[in-house]
Amino acid sequence: MELKDKSKALAEAEEKLERLAGYLELEKKKSRLAEVEGELQNPAVWNDRAKANSFSKEKRTLEDDLALYKTVAGYLSDLELLMELEGEGENIEADFLTTYENFDREFKRAELISVFKSPEDKNPCYLNIHPGAGGTESQDWAEILLRMYLRWTERRGFKAEILEILPGEEAGIKRAVVRVEGDYAFGLLKTEAGVHRLVRISPFDANKRRHTSFTAVSIYPEVDDSIDIEINETEIRIDTFRASGHGGQKVNKTDSAVRITHLPTGIAVSCQNERSQHKNKAQAMKMLKSRLYESELQKQRDEKDRIEKEKGEIAWGNQIRSYVMQPYRMIKDHRTDHEVGDVQRVLDGDIDEFIYETLLHQIGSNKG
Repeated sequence: MELKDKSKALAEAEEKLERLAGYLELEKKKSRLAEVEGELQNPAVWNDRAKANSFSKEKRTLEDDLALYKTVAGYLSDLELLMELEGEGENIEADFLTTYENFDREFKRAELISVFKSPEDKNPCYLNIHPGAGGTESQDWAEILLRMYLRWTERRGFKAEILEILPGEEAGIKRAVVRVEGDYAFGLLKTEAGVHRLVRISPFDANKRRHTSFTAVSIYPEVDDSIDIEINETEIRIDTFRASGHGGQKVNKTDSAVRITHLPTGIAVSCQNERSQHKNKAQAMKMLKSRLYESELQKQRDEKDRIEKEKGEIAWGNQIRSYVMQPYRMIKDHRTDHEVGDVQRVLDGDIDEFIYETLLHQIGSNKG
């Protein structure tokens, strides 16, 4: 790398760091961290465990963001030092290139994290998969998507727990709910919410015709105990039923599965992954709390109407991404126009580039 190229790279790095300080709202976070640390030094705060936990969680998040900025700034300082050494006649070529690559990697990571401004972005989340009209075709597509997301969680080292799965009559699934836990699980996966479209030669069509299938994905953040969502017991209905495994196999022989319906909104959640009815009920209540919180965040008066509308629009006009396997192979995100030709790699869980492109698109929209 020529001297003028290094000078240009250094100038770009300085501009990126300045931009990052704005993205991360650095001064605001420093001020807020001082406030939170002051609250945690107040003995009265520790008498309220939920409040203390909330402040502690916020403190960790603020410290993580500031530490990330410090890391990026540290690489910039190293670049500036290397330029000084070159001025003294030292060969810095390899060190400069390595340091710049480290700077750029950490900058991109910090830039993405800057999108996560909501406190729930760091939370675990619930991934809901609902096939559209089309019977077996759409149900099979829903199961393919479920596998894709489970493989994605494995790649990232996240924890995925299937809370509910309803098998299709012939193949695929009619519904699935998965709890995903990992760093910024909700912040990352909320970019996947929407309708996913598949075009392929149907394996269920004897005439080998091309079929189009649709499946809706919705994402809800898990609500922690620091957020007060009041659920009146007189406004819920609790039903128990026998849990079923894939292919109609019974998970157990007792009515351990639990469905809770919130009567005012019609929101219903189910959990069947535990053998204990008590544990399934506790998990279902957490899911219901998250659903109600999401409804409140989006300022919607009736969550059931929204879900029904979403299901009703599982069709061509409401898609966020197309997966085409015939007559050519291509996956295209319609929000960012990002395209990938290796369909199988994506279906095997390599969806990070779609997530990142969507997040970066949000950064560009926010700047505009």
